[in-house]
Amino acid sequence: MRCAGLLLTGGASRRLGVDKASLVVRDERLADRTARLLSVVCAPVIEVGPGRSGLPSVREEPPGGGPLSALAAGHRALVAAGHVGPALVVAVDLPALDEAVLRWLAEHPAPSSVVPIVDGMPQTLCARYGVDALAAIPALLDSGARSLRALLAVVAVHEAPVEEWGAVADPTTFADIDTPADAARAGLDLPG
Repeated sequence: MRCAGLLLTGGASRRLGVDKASLVVRDERLADRTARLLSVVCAPVIEVGPGRSGLPSVREEPPGGGPLSALAAGHRALVAAGHVGPALVVAVDLPALDEAVLRWLAEHPAPSSVVPIVDGMPQTLCARYGVDALAAIPALLDSGARSLRALLAVVAVHEAPVEEWGAVADPTTFADIDTPADAARAGLDLPG
């Protein structure tokens, strides 16, 4: 079954000080670049956030409610669009992301969710979530959870080590941009 895609763009970017979706990588805004990459591998693809990418978009409730809330809003939109399978979930702030790692996630043989592990850390915002994981989100939100780590604790997840994803990516593929120092390391100029 084909994976859908959810592009998360609703973060507040408090530590960075500018909208992450507007950062430019190789003459392309991160929002446009990530939307394009997801659209090559996934269908349908929906943005969860303020509509930065040109994709159909929805907002989490409340806006800024965190990634678990964003995933719930995205899942509802996918179901409304007729998609009942797994979804790749990708944050907008991954400037080294490429098609190869997205295709690897979408085609991974694990029966449910697949989360790459980089230096011992689960990459929850560059992962595939199965139908069981997506269905578990409303109960977690009702219990007050906001983190995707809470989701990983209650569903079957294949934690993929570097031995699996290393053929298509390196650790920098998963490096996100949270601070001005992160942007500088990635070679990105901040506006102003």
